[in-house]
Amino acid sequence: MANLQPARTKWRKHRKGKIRGNATACNTLDFGDFGIQSLDRARIPANQIEAARIAISRALKRKGKMWMRIFPHTPVTRKPAEVRMGSGKGSVEYYVAVIKPGTMMFEVAGVTISLAREAMRLADTKLQVRCRFVAREELEKY
Repeated sequence: MANLQPARTKWRKHRKGKIRGNATACNTLDFGDFGIQSLDRARIPANQIEAARIAISRALKRKGKMWMRIFPHTPVTRKPAEVRMGSGKGSVEYYVAVIKPGTMMFEVAGVTISLAREAMRLADTKLQVRCRFVAREELEKY
């Protein structure tokens, strides 16, 4: 299982911050014909993103093309168990992708709508956020 994390970072540790507002970038279908869009805000760990990617690729069975629109850039730190408070920030435990409502997370193209819907449903079960299926035809109607 590929461990998704940045090759190199400018700083080793980040602050937690708050996830405010809706997605202004990465909120439309840019590459594929179908996709899943987040309805919640969350910090999605790298292992969930990888599990969703594997679920989509297995459902597509080497047909079509898939794009991952999110990547875990933000490190999350943790102190060991039974360690007293103080003595600085803990070490980096894993990486997360910060997701806002409206973020397009995965896109697929070159497959039927029924296969794309099933693949995205399988990916949705792997992610901690509520998602909705988006098709390019539905977007062009409005």
